[in-house]
Amino acid sequence: MLPIPDAVVVKLAHLPDGPGVYLWKGRDGSTLYVGKAKRLRSRVRSYFSNDQLESVKTRHLVSLIADLDTIVVPTEAHALILEANLIKEYRPRFNIALRDDKSYPYIKVTLQEPFPRVYVTRRLEDDGARYFGPYTDVGAMRRALNVVKRIFTVRSCNYDMPAQMPERPCLDYYIKRCKAPCILAQSQHDYRAMIDEVVLFLSGRPDEVVRRVKERMDLAAEQLDFERAAELRDVLQHLEQMEEPTVVLEVEGGDRDVIGYARDGDDACVTILRIRSGKLLSREQRFLENIDGEEDTEVLSVFLAGSYVGMQEKARQVLLPFDFPDRELLEQSLPDTRIVIPQRGPRRDLIALAEQNARHLLEELKLSSMEAEERAGDPVYALGRELGLQRLPRSLVCFDISTTQGTDTVGSCVWFENARPKRGEYRKFKVKTVEGTDDFASMHEVVRRYFDRRIKDEKPIPDLIVIDGGKGQLSAAHAALSEAGITDRPLISLAKREEEIFVWGRTEPLKLSRRSPALRLLQQARDEAHRFAVTYNRKRRSMRTVTSELLKVPGIGPVKRRQLLQEFGSVQGVREAGEDAIAKLPGFNAERAKKLLESLAATSPV
Repeated sequence: MLPIPDAVVVKLAHLPDGPGVYLWKGRDGSTLYVGKAKRLRSRVRSYFSNDQLESVKTRHLVSLIADLDTIVVPTEAHALILEANLIKEYRPRFNIALRDDKSYPYIKVTLQEPFPRVYVTRRLEDDGARYFGPYTDVGAMRRALNVVKRIFTVRSCNYDMPAQMPERPCLDYYIKRCKAPCILAQSQHDYRAMIDEVVLFLSGRPDEVVRRVKERMDLAAEQLDFERAAELRDVLQHLEQMEEPTVVLEVEGGDRDVIGYARDGDDACVTILRIRSGKLLSREQRFLENIDGEEDTEVLSVFLAGSYVGMQEKARQVLLPFDFPDRELLEQSLPDTRIVIPQRGPRRDLIALAEQNARHLLEELKLSSMEAEERAGDPVYALGRELGLQRLPRSLVCFDISTTQGTDTVGSCVWFENARPKRGEYRKFKVKTVEGTDDFASMHEVVRRYFDRRIKDEKPIPDLIVIDGGKGQLSAAHAALSEAGITDRPLISLAKREEEIFVWGRTEPLKLSRRSPALRLLQQARDEAHRFAVTYNRKRRSMRTVTSELLKVPGIGPVKRRQLLQEFGSVQGVREAGEDAIAKLPGFNAERAKKLLESLAATSPV
């Protein structure tokens, strides 16, 4: 057990065994971390057990703890929402940082007023108004507001009507941008009916607004109110012109929110695709920070509890990319929303589209912060997700060993950057310390030499290390990495026969679909490492064979042997070159060339 601060020891004995929220406090009284618990007593005690030493982040947190506050709640669902609210309030340094929705604007419709207004705000209040957003794309928000003002005659004044009523209408009345409800030129009933259509339009239901306007236009024409019919006709034309560009994609019918997720190290991006009546109308996004050491399931849970639950515009169905432990609690907090985790079919395709958007936005964030030189491809994200990596494997190396009956054993290392070969970082090795056929020992030597050299030269270490082979090669590589002092990089091996992936630290191998882009990336790296190793092995074997024949020729030392091989490539090339070509080489003359060819002729096979 780790030492427990005195202030915490006093409170531990009185902690309930039910659900609640705990707040770790620092010496200065600041909130370091907010967490939820199904059983407060056991959860708080767990921070001081030896198991927590495995997490660097938790170890650092525990070293700063001076006090503890707890809040008991009736259910886990209450704890989930309370945790999210307290994180927003205190912004603890050790919690996942969800960029606050208050930094994004909303369109506010003041339905609590007799004559509602429509305007932009960044403050979300429980005042009876209807909020649309948050809009992460301010341009899209401005366009939506401009459409409302052009089509609907919403008042722009700030009078507290009907308590405050001006004597005369403003300029908007004379330019037909408002029907002057302030002087009762428009009844409250008509004004509220128009606001209902504004709400429908902002909710992504322009088709319903079009239907209502058509009915009113036809009714006005039947009543011979042609001026009113003409006004409604103009509104209808604006609506029909505006509806088409807002439709991005036609999907299967229904209203749903589709959640996409992408992660790269300490940052993640969550996207929300808003689908209404089978039409993809908009995309929103949130970025999360300070998630190093957190599981993807926990990050998604924090977003849903801290951001999605509080949104006013939620669909009846929400599609999620994967399951998470707090799902039942979230469903209690969203009684009118059905959570679905599709595995295949059109709805899974929507998840893929949302994830593609999340990857794109996260890449833009990384590129803008100069953390990446180029955009990572989809296979890189797929590989990180399949392996459960917390840091995106933008760079990976793959090692292979090639030998010929225990001789000419060589190793290769190929480097892939953002799913593409980076040949300038390829390395080849002549195995020096291993005799005979011993792939494990050879792999150990090659991996150790490679990383010793990179550390010495202060070169970057790849994000993922891949070994061509099975458990034996994987163990040998792990031992070499440990000796080199590298313990923070994921290590895997890819076995050829069944294409099984062995991940260091896991007991069972991982088998991916043959069509998986992650598997194809690993196969490409493995095949490239094998090609590079085999090519070097053949060259070594050829050089050894050629050198052995030239060693039998008197008067030909190491320098001249090297000249002959570089110039003619092989013994057969020397034989076919002729006396004149050999005599032109530095250190040779016609007589030496003649003796060389005679010696080779005497040693040539019959």
